[in-house]
Amino acid sequence: MKILRNKAYARAGFLGNPSDGYHGKTISFIVQNFSAEVVLYEWDSVEIVLAEQDRARFRSVRDLANDVKLHGYYGGIRLVKATIKRFVEYCRERDIELHDQNFSIRYSSDIPRQVGLAGSSSIIVATLRCLMEFYDVKIPLQAQPTFVLTVEQEELGISAGLQDRVIQVYEGLVYMDFNQSAENLSDGFKTYKYEHLNPDQLPNIYVAYHDGLSEPTEVYHNDIRGRVLRGEQIVVDAMNRFAEIAEEGREALVTIDFDLLSDLINENFDLRQSISKLPNWQVEMIQVARACGVSAKFAGSGGAIVGTYQNEKMLEKLRDRMASIGVKTILPKIKSS
Repeated sequence: MKILRNKAYARAGFLGNPSDGYHGKTISFIVQNFSAEVVLYEWDSVEIVLAEQDRARFRSVRDLANDVKLHGYYGGIRLVKATIKRFVEYCRERDIELHDQNFSIRYSSDIPRQVGLAGSSSIIVATLRCLMEFYDVKIPLQAQPTFVLTVEQEELGISAGLQDRVIQVYEGLVYMDFNQSAENLSDGFKTYKYEHLNPDQLPNIYVAYHDGLSEPTEVYHNDIRGRVLRGEQIVVDAMNRFAEIAEEGREALVTIDFDLLSDLINENFDLRQSISKLPNWQVEMIQVARACGVSAKFAGSGGAIVGTYQNEKMLEKLRDRMASIGVKTILPKIKSS
């Protein structure tokens, strides 16, 4: 029996987020320290196996309430089901004949949940890779991020931008230009300009996350989207500046200007704070990190931060101070060894 295994990794938004959902520009990198893995093998029926994260049994009602508070109502099963449905429709629309062999599919993930490291989209990307391999269907690389986004937006009603899906499909370190002038079509899907950058040109990078507190991505994005659609000038101007920050950050990476890069990282968060009321525990992560001398911004919707540090002494101080507030600090693995 042939067993297919595919992974998709966590990611960190380095600069420009959250402008990706508003025709902005971003830089992101993959975090290979964490991943979602999907396993698929031939079976006599189509079976989606419950994962550990899809809890249906609890020690008490208080345990249930705490789990919902931390992780929301939704597990990964809906992501797998929605991806399969969309994949079948994709093939039907293009007259691609699928063989009749059924399969069992399961997922597992060690990506910290709902802290802004793109755990949900990683399950969809890994599922899509298994389906393409099982049925020998090749969706163009550039079209895959938009395919994944349609699964989330149109099938599940999740508010999101393309950034996470692009970096999880392309991997490494990627600069993304979502301006309408960069818009194109690939296999019927809207695409933009995606450019691989050299991870060797990055300075010392850390990622820190709080695994005891979390907040669904929708809590942040839905509020911002409504304000943009209403034309609230301060938010519209902020989105334009986020895009400029990413563009300037790309140049700073190319010219190895780490001081400018650090300033841009800090500005990215300060700008975000200026247009949002952020939870105190998320702001505290930034404040504690910056007190150690490092730069710091959100890696996604909140709950995880990313930044640069100068030396090992600064890193050790950061680890100690972050641990004192329940936050773990890691050095992201961006390149495959």
